[in-house]
Amino acid sequence: MAVANTRKPTKRKALSWSTERPHWKRGIFSIIGVDEAGRGPLAGPVVAGAVHFDYDTCHNFPKSLRELNDSKQLNHNQRERLFDLILKHAKSWGTGIVSREEIDSLNILQATMKAMTIAVQDAAAKLVAEEMPPELLLVDGNYFRTNLPYEFQTVVDGDAKSPLIAAASILAKVTRDRIMVEMDSVYPGYNFKSHKGYSTPEHLRLLKEHGPCPEHRRSFRPERFNQGVFVFE
Repeated sequence: MAVANTRKPTKRKALSWSTERPHWKRGIFSIIGVDEAGRGPLAGPVVAGAVHFDYDTCHNFPKSLRELNDSKQLNHNQRERLFDLILKHAKSWGTGIVSREEIDSLNILQATMKAMTIAVQDAAAKLVAEEMPPELLLVDGNYFRTNLPYEFQTVVDGDAKSPLIAAASILAKVTRDRIMVEMDSVYPGYNFKSHKGYSTPEHLRLLKEHGPCPEHRRSFRPERFNQGVFVFE
């Protein structure tokens, strides 16, 4: 006889300010969270987000933002709602977009660093204008390089730990998703609005049928692509 599953669904752990708090104790309050979206897809740009909430907002975080989390843990509607709330409550924010052409020219790692740098420059300009330049960047992952003169800390799985990085991840993800939906109308044969350029079975099937479009990354050559299915020029 089958036994009913009585286990409760796993509840997503709420983020805390444990990453930011040690820096606040050092008197560092002008902190920007940084993350990216789109390193892995076969098509489209890589996009970065940068977000700063002032200390008062962090200390009394709006209830409407308390489900903030890693963008990958949220559904489309949650991300869209939080995107608007982030823009409403953030003291400063920025995005950086690096095109498919630049990805192929630079390589994806350098293109990602460039997108993050652009996003930080965008967010920092607004803070500098208010005479509170960034003191620290909290960057998702274990690697970051920039020519910007700011101290930074990399945080592995930071988008699941830091609200600032999580906000940046949502900013990057929603911005990129919207770009891919627009791209779908230009290249309707690939269903970009659905898979957003990632190597899903559907995307690979459509690539086999139609070959690459101008937005497919020529420098991305998975083994599945090198079986005579189609050729990148």
